[in-house]
Formats: sequence, C-alpha cells, structure tokens
Amino acid sequence: MSLAQPLSDVGKTMLTYINTLQMDICDSFLSFENKDSFYKDIWERPHHTGGGISCIFEDGSIFEKAGINISSISGSFSCDNEKTMFLKLLSQLNQDTINLNDATYFATGISLVCHPINPFIPTTHMNYRYFEIQDKDTLLWWFGGGADLTPYFLDEDLISNFHTCLKLPCDKLDLSYYPQFKEACDTYFYLPHRNEHRGVGGIFFDYLHSNTQDHYLDLVKSCGNSFLDSYLPFIEAHKNTAFTHDDIQWLQYRRGRYVEFNLLHDRGTKFGLQTNGRVESIFMSLPKRVIWTYNEKLLTNQHANLLKVITSPQSWV
Repeated sequence: MSLAQPLSDVGKTMLTYINTLQMDICDSFLSFENKDSFYKDIWERPHHTGGGISCIFEDGSIFEKAGINISSISGSFSCDNEKTMFLKLLSQLNQDTINLNDATYFATGISLVCHPINPFIPTTHMNYRYFEIQDKDTLLWWFGGGADLTPYFLDEDLISNFHTCLKLPCDKLDLSYYPQFKEACDTYFYLPHRNEHRGVGGIFFDYLHSNTQDHYLDLVKSCGNSFLDSYLPFIEAHKNTAFTHDDIQWLQYRRGRYVEFNLLHDRGTKFGLQTNGRVESIFMSLPKRVIWTYNEKLLTNQHANLLKVITSPQSWV
C-alpha cells in the first residue's frame, strides 16, 4: 500500500477516517453520474515516503471534473528549502525548540474539489488534514481544514443550508468556532488583486493544537461528515435545470478567479510545490475549461447580485 504509516494513534484514526469518507463521497457521486465507476489512481512518492489515492470524475453527466484525493506521507527534513519553510512555521506556533535535523514528520488529509457541468450547481472545495512532527523528545501536531462554496448563480436557500451544515458540528464543540472559522474563510479565500472573495465562504481553520487531539479529531470528523448534506442538495435541485451558452460563458469566466486564487495564494498549492509534491494531485483542483476575457463588462453586467456578495461577505445563517 502506498500510504505512509502515522506516528501516533490519532494519526491512525485520522487516516482510517479519511479512507472511509473518500469512499462514501465517491459512492454518493456515482449515484448521480452516467458512469459505473470513477478513475482510481494509487500513487507513491519516491523513497517509500508514502503516497495517496486519487478518485477522479471527468466528463460525466454532473461533473466536468471532480477529484476526491487522500494522501498520507512521511519523511525527514532533508533539504534546506523544507527546513526553512518549517522553521518559519514552528516559530509562528511558538514551537521553535524542535530540532528538524533529528525529526520526522507525518501528514495525512482528504482534499476534494468539484467543478460541475451545470452552472447552477456551484463549485465546492473541502479539505481536512492532520500533521505531526516527532523529534527525540517531542511530538508536535496540529489540525487544519475547512470547506467553501463558489456559486455562479445565487440559490440563497441552499447556500444557507451549506453554511448551516457547517455551523452545526462546530456549535456542538464550541459556539465560538463557526463565527471564527467563517471569518477566517472569508479572509483567506480572497483575491486582493481583484478585490473579490472566491465565493460565498464556509469555514477555514489551521494549526489547531491548543485543545486535545481528540477534541479536534471530533471537529474534523463532524465537519467532514456534513459535506454530503451540505452539497448534494445543489445537485438534486439543479441537475436538470436548463442553461444557456451565456450561462456557460459566465461559469467559465468565474472559474478564472478560482484558478487565480489557487495558483497565486493557496497555501496547499505552495506547500505541495515547495515540498516536491505530486503535480497531478496538487493541480487536481483546477477546472478543465476556463476563460479570461478582456472586456469583462460584457459578462458581468447581468450578474450584479452575485458580484455584490463576493465583494462584501454576508451572514448566511
């Protein structure tokens, strides 16, 4: 098997969970598709340092491209580029006493991006991950992740349901989590060169380590389990919604913003490229078809309601 083995019991539990979640999502997606299977790509990193499983839907009845990827990697800090990056990170976490020369790491997570064919079904992204570093004396760990929504047309009831599905598991653990994570999501998924947010947000958190491992594991599992309830209603409601050539043009134009964010600002993309990650998996999030147009007013003048929302985030629950 290509997946690296965790350093701790919590890492093992997280790895088992994302394996199950990946299959649950794939099975649900297949129930809407015109194919009886998806492309399953089991890949390995060099030198027995782990790998991943990518499940890809392309050119189906619902998804132009969707990927549900899990990975589990391990290793040591062998190059200066990696050491510099992680020393900066450890300093931010006030954990700069770990000696990276004697340390090993383990990272695992699930990453999902769905680009639909129908413009009335939003693009969505979900990612939940766990990271641990072990030196001779210390095990340092943290959790990160979240989910967000990028619609092309506003269905306010379903967007509200999307946020509600994320709020409920957060509220069960801490009532401060959802507003905190929603604000972090609005802040993170922002294109400063466009003065726009990538979509209508969701939740985002990173480097969670101040509570217990079990506490954050419950958070990640509960939020991950809410994905299908948050997203499938869009497919069920709009899989047969009629659309025009102009609607497709708008979809592909707005996808340009998605590409700009992922290539210019996304931490996961930068992390993968800086650590010699697998390019196919890193760029799994990019859509197949996208356009940039010089005279944007020819497309945007019919979509003032969406443009207002992405320039000024609002409360959805």
